Amino acid sequence: MNGGPNGESGALARKRGAKTRVLVIGPYLTDRAATYALGEKAIRSHESRLDEAEGLALAIDVEIVGRELVLLPQIRPATYLGKGKVEEISALIEEREVDLVVVDCALSPVQQRNLEKAFSAKVIDRTGLILEIFGERARTSEGALQVELAHLTYQKSRLVRSWTHLERQRGGFGFLGGPGETQIETDRRLIQERMTRIERDLEKVKKTRGLHRKSRRDAPFPVVALVGYTNAGKSTLFNTLTKSEVFAKDLLFATLDPTLRGLKLPHGGKIILSDTVGFISDLPHMLVSAFRATLEEVIEADVILHVRDIAHDDAEAQGEDVKKILSELGVDAHDYNRLIEVWNKIDLLPSEERERVKNKAALRPEDERPYAVSAVTGDGLDILLLAIETRLARGRVVLDVPLASSDGEGQAWLHAHTEVLSRDTDEEGGAHFHIRVAPEQCDRVLRRFPGAEAVLESLPLHYASNLR
Repeated sequence: MNGGPNGESGALARKRGAKTRVLVIGPYLTDRAATYALGEKAIRSHESRLDEAEGLALAIDVEIVGRELVLLPQIRPATYLGKGKVEEISALIEEREVDLVVVDCALSPVQQRNLEKAFSAKVIDRTGLILEIFGERARTSEGALQVELAHLTYQKSRLVRSWTHLERQRGGFGFLGGPGETQIETDRRLIQERMTRIERDLEKVKKTRGLHRKSRRDAPFPVVALVGYTNAGKSTLFNTLTKSEVFAKDLLFATLDPTLRGLKLPHGGKIILSDTVGFISDLPHMLVSAFRATLEEVIEADVILHVRDIAHDDAEAQGEDVKKILSELGVDAHDYNRLIEVWNKIDLLPSEERERVKNKAALRPEDERPYAVSAVTGDGLDILLLAIETRLARGRVVLDVPLASSDGEGQAWLHAHTEVLSRDTDEEGGAHFHIRVAPEQCDRVLRRFPGAEAVLESLPLHYASNLR
């Protein structure tokens, strides 16, 4: 982002030569109040939620000078926190010379403004913090546009005084409001104009992605997308499988922009592997909307790998959060024809616990079975690749294509446009290729090779036996 509502350089103004001093506050309803308000007990502990909030704050390279867990019997409309707690935190902010207060909840504009007045410090909520992280992580122009759109959507609902960085972006032209137009109306109009332009640019990106997807569908290569909670190890898994060097670090939201690489499966088939942005609990809705163009890689993927950090204390809760976001995108989290759970980071578990996790996975029904792996050591990745291969084989058609041994052009066409499973030679010296294609590709193959015939077995037996 190029600036904030007060024309700051960067979305958060930092002291020259020093990191911003941050206090992290976790204001959470008590278990009793949460059960009453939500109808169910929260899966996560309050401490683990505060740990995650602190991790989010550290992701924007600040200095954490304190953290406060605040348990609330109810939420106050004016300040979210109770009056006594506001006074207590104000004294702490003054004592520790805090520049920025991160409040791990969704604050209304009024609550944020009242807290800033009480604290005499900048206040941002969970949504603002995640937007800030995304703003720093976006590497491509598309990612930056998507983040800016989300940020503008967030700011539009808030009363702001001036957006001087928008004036700079537009060259200073056309900023005088009409007669009687207030400053706030002018700000909102300028924000809306910028949002409209970004949406138009992103629509072009969406069309381009659609063309790319169409060209991939015309090719024989299915798409396999990695999804998961932020920092679950998706990028490390992506790098290990594809032998590439996508940015991977023990950092929340290390990956924002999608990356695609080709990958060869154990029996020769090729796929396109897609690494995507990590999910998180309470992911701001405007970010889901803004990144929809990117996340369509997930929506339209042939297979989705749900990567989970199985060594994390909140692995179950994180898994549920990912499923919720997948549902928002229209992906059925229980569609086991497409989804495969990957229990990553088993190398971080003690040996006995590691075996227990592997046995637990093996006891699940085959269609729902998770695969315990380590993206770092490579443990379990061979079985995972076979599982991907098996899942992709469902619904695909195997054809026997007879070819003259001298037909080099035909053989090259099969390798370029289909998944070649095997090649046999008959008694007359002719070649028989067993190929696998998506049903919609059958007519194309039959037009090119009229002698081709469907094979009843859609998957060689040794594929399945290797998975047992």
